[in-house]
Amino acid sequence: MMKKIILFLTAVCMMVFAGCQSNESGNESTNESGNEAKAATVSTDGSTSMEKVIGFLSETYMQDNPNVKVTYNPTGSGAGIQAVSEGRCDIGLSSRDLKDDEKKTLNAQVVAIDGIAVVVNPQNSVSDLTIEQIGSIYKGEIKNWSEVGGEDAPIVLIGREAASGTRDGFESITDTKDKCSYTQELTSTGDVIQTVSQNPNAIGYASLASVKDGVKAISVEGVVPTAQSIQNGKYKIQRDFLLVTPKDKKLSVAAQDFFDFATSEEADELIEKAGAVPIKR
Repeated sequence: MMKKIILFLTAVCMMVFAGCQSNESGNESTNESGNEAKAATVSTDGSTSMEKVIGFLSETYMQDNPNVKVTYNPTGSGAGIQAVSEGRCDIGLSSRDLKDDEKKTLNAQVVAIDGIAVVVNPQNSVSDLTIEQIGSIYKGEIKNWSEVGGEDAPIVLIGREAASGTRDGFESITDTKDKCSYTQELTSTGDVIQTVSQNPNAIGYASLASVKDGVKAISVEGVVPTAQSIQNGKYKIQRDFLLVTPKDKKLSVAAQDFFDFATSEEADELIEKAGAVPIKR
């Protein structure tokens, strides 16, 4: 009898031990699965001008998809294109168009448009300038407002600091890169707006979404900067923000899902908050 009891207890203990092992194994599987989900990463690399756009998009996406991490490496458009071409990131970010040789192996999708308004003080009578005139003003070749139909007053040139993406875009489009004779270089769009609003002789530039009542956005070659004129391409001081992907390689599931989100109508509001203009749909 005693022997039967011992055998029974031994069998029970073995069953309990096996159950514990099964639970531990199940927990490990769950943890491993969870770790794999948390480790899903979408890497983006490139344009510093796209920092706010990619920031707003990735933050919202990660809130809705907590098991995915979207990273951003601000290396510049050329470096980002090279990184995706060499397989060192999932999605390249570029604020310039692809070159012909790059188009052979890469695809580019416009995710947003960077519209840059040229702003003056509301007291300034000048309401329209050509791109050539704007370039000449910022290079210091045109020094007085009377030279472009305004009052006899010196032009005060307001711009952003060297690292600014808005400055990079403005100077690229107006062909003034490394040629500007700034009176003041400010560290934020808000500072530019405030400074121009307080000086009747000042001129500055800012993302269209940041323009407020204290300044006047002038037309460029007869076209007023609006979301519509930027979307249809009539307003000239603009550039595309691109998502660059390889032609011969599929994106990972997470990268494709983020790409689809970033290029969907759902992302338009976030793009506007970032100071850019959504593409025309």
